[in-house]
Amino acid sequence: MRFTKPPYLALPAVCLALSTAASAAAFPDKPIRFVVPFAAGTATDQLARALGQAVTLETKQQVIVDNKPGGNGFIGANEAARAAPDGYTVLIATNTTHAAAEHLYKKVPYDPVKSFVPITGLGKGGQIMVVSATSPVTSVGDFIARARKEPGKITFGSGSSSSRVAGELFQQLAGVQLLHVPYRSNTYAITDLLGGQIQMMITDTATGMPHIKSGKLRALGYSASTRSALAPTVPTIAEAGVKGYDVGYWFAAYAPANTPQPVVARLNELLSRAAKSPTAHSGFYATSGTEVFLTSPEGLAAFQQAESKKWGEIIRKAGIEKE
Repeated sequence: MRFTKPPYLALPAVCLALSTAASAAAFPDKPIRFVVPFAAGTATDQLARALGQAVTLETKQQVIVDNKPGGNGFIGANEAARAAPDGYTVLIATNTTHAAAEHLYKKVPYDPVKSFVPITGLGKGGQIMVVSATSPVTSVGDFIARARKEPGKITFGSGSSSSRVAGELFQQLAGVQLLHVPYRSNTYAITDLLGGQIQMMITDTATGMPHIKSGKLRALGYSASTRSALAPTVPTIAEAGVKGYDVGYWFAAYAPANTPQPVVARLNELLSRAAKSPTAHSGFYATSGTEVFLTSPEGLAAFQQAESKKWGEIIRKAGIEKE
């Protein structure tokens, strides 16, 4: 005689599934933490705060923006990866932490794929090449000419992998040799650029544009393939003579690995609506020149895989050795 398992033995699994679904429906019922792996004032921080305000308006739950700068985003990303997988910790990440890091460093304390569950893309944009307003350099061509006269002496700073790779690619395609000065964040690099400690950087528009508008920095070129709507008179770096130059940045949201799928789906809905809200538009997207870029969790996983391959190729062609 063949025996079959009584139906009631399946009840624990059914109950767990129902409980998870019910929890997701009620989510969030307490404050959410957005971990930003960069300093306050950076583009990632500005985006997180704009999205957080929109999420709070919809859910009536506080969103706490927790800045954890340092280690090229490692500190914040690793902390988020180790958080409880309950949906109440969200990493606001970039290509720095999730596409470039594994190709730039020998030891990354988290796995960009295995340590997280993708939620959604958030935005894409280009970067802007800037010098101090007191610099004698007035164009990309002028900068290249001066760099060729003093190989290895003119400095460029970076506080993110996006900024670092943009500078390295510039050297490769322009045929110049610069001296790289690393920083914990682009905001710190900007401070030294304003103070004359470094001579150039290629930074995200959200960080650079306020200083350009105030007259403290001079914009030389834009890193993407088309000009920025925020600075339509500034030529692309490719237009200015560096043929083939095209590099930007992107933002995305991730939860710790093993976060339940219904909770991830709920976060995707909340963040997608937040990104399209008037609050986020006026608070970040319109002022930073960043394009809204939304995906499904599966779409973000595929995008990240393609971006990691692309950034790896740029880094190898630029001759950057892993640190």
